Amino acid sequence: MGSRSKARARAQASVATAKQVNGRPPTAGKPEPAADVRPPTLTAAALVEGMQVVGILVAAILSGIATLQGKSYENASGIAITLIGIGAAIALGFVAYGLARARRWSRTPALLTQLFTGIVGIYLVQGARYWWGVPALVLSVAGLVLLLVPPSIRALTNQSSPVSPSRS
Repeated sequence: MGSRSKARARAQASVATAKQVNGRPPTAGKPEPAADVRPPTLTAAALVEGMQVVGILVAAILSGIATLQGKSYENASGIAITLIGIGAAIALGFVAYGLARARRWSRTPALLTQLFTGIVGIYLVQGARYWWGVPALVLSVAGLVLLLVPPSIRALTNQSSPVSPSRS
């Protein structure tokens, strides 16, 4: 029996098992609904990430306006900061989308975003820019908490139940 035949046989056996387990035929062309629903903490983490995207876009736009008005230290650096800000906002928008869809790949970039946002928030507060620093710190802490609670960890690591340490 060739490898394609073996693969086809396994697929047919899988479909037959799904029919027996669910008690109904699988839908044609539509994926089965997920057994686990996305936890609200993960949805909230995606919203926090989205708010950070908006903050970065606002900062990038303000940087662009300052550059156009000649208030930037150098025009080239003002343009570069504006473009980097817009690029970062786009990238973090994809991370927020990944969190909203409970994609495993979004966990590490989301955690790093919270870490860097916290560092920038501390820097802004130390520089007496409280209108930017305090919201950055609040969003950073909220994002970390929402990403590190057990329901979010389970959803982002595809664990069906909490893992208990073995005491051998």
